[in-house]
Amino acid sequence: MNESFEIDRLDYELPSELIAQQPLPGRASSRLLLVERNGLGLDDAAFGDFPGLLNPGDLLVLNDTRVVPAKFRLRRKTGGRIEGLFLAEPSPGVWEVLLSGAGRVKQGEQLVVEPEQMGFMAKALGRGDGGRWSLEISPPAKAEEVLERIGQPPLPPYIHRDKQYSGAQQNLDRSRYQTVFAQQPGAVAAPTAGLHFDEATLSEIQERGVSIAFATLHVGMGTFAPLKVDDLSQHTMHTERYELPERTAQAIAGCRERGGRVIAVGTTSLRVLETCAASDGLVNSGNGQTNLFCYPPYRFAVVDALLTNFHLPRSTLLALVMAFAGEERIQKAYQHAVEQEYRFFSYGDAMFIA
Repeated sequence: MNESFEIDRLDYELPSELIAQQPLPGRASSRLLLVERNGLGLDDAAFGDFPGLLNPGDLLVLNDTRVVPAKFRLRRKTGGRIEGLFLAEPSPGVWEVLLSGAGRVKQGEQLVVEPEQMGFMAKALGRGDGGRWSLEISPPAKAEEVLERIGQPPLPPYIHRDKQYSGAQQNLDRSRYQTVFAQQPGAVAAPTAGLHFDEATLSEIQERGVSIAFATLHVGMGTFAPLKVDDLSQHTMHTERYELPERTAQAIAGCRERGGRVIAVGTTSLRVLETCAASDGLVNSGNGQTNLFCYPPYRFAVVDALLTNFHLPRSTLLALVMAFAGEERIQKAYQHAVEQEYRFFSYGDAMFIA
């Protein structure tokens, strides 16, 4: 698809006080804006109402990626401090990272990984574009194991924490910036629509005769990258790793046979399903890298309804939601959410488009 779409159409005014900085006490205590996908209706509800909006025979598809504590700190032997963000482990013991404050670091330099008592060192192998570096970690260990010992939750840049970020607040973020069904480590940002679910809500959904299946999309930092084009048709979409198991493909086939709806929880689940879509509206199992970019007038082959959080202005995620529900309808929904003081972004409220 290469139809033009001006980025200014993704803009809206958002008061900064509506950007949620903390999770609510209960996962399922958020508000829920109901949006008719093919109508004009908007209704204010609570996320606790969500199970009652589902029908027996529907299928809910969740993203079971697990967020790794990807933020970490390094120290030069001169004493200079460096902030790091883990991106990937392309080979054992070699990390691809983003570094901030590493302007004077030289290739081959040895850096101390903090806290120092954990005993890890990092050798700067080489510098890439945009603050990217390759580091060799020693002694060798799996990235997830090292990060569990030295890392912090990779909160998005619009969630602010003070310099003394530690203790109870960090433990809260470690718990709440993670879904209760997270299984597959690899994400550096949470699939935020899934954060609203607790065990009781999932049980209630299944008791209503609704099936639950899982796909995996390891959310990368590209999801926060600003758009640098005026026309979305000129944007190069970032890639992210995905997997759709055979049992999920079979669950979708069964849902279609019984006349149920395929409901994606989050734009990440939707992108996996649409990446794996077959011409008959079913999906094929598989894994790999996806750079699927959905913006108006993209036509969806699999997903019938979408649960999603509110997204940043001028973002690819907002473009996807507009493609799914219609530009004018989403503009109206976002205006209503601002007027009614919904909470926005990762720790914010949700909308159900059906």
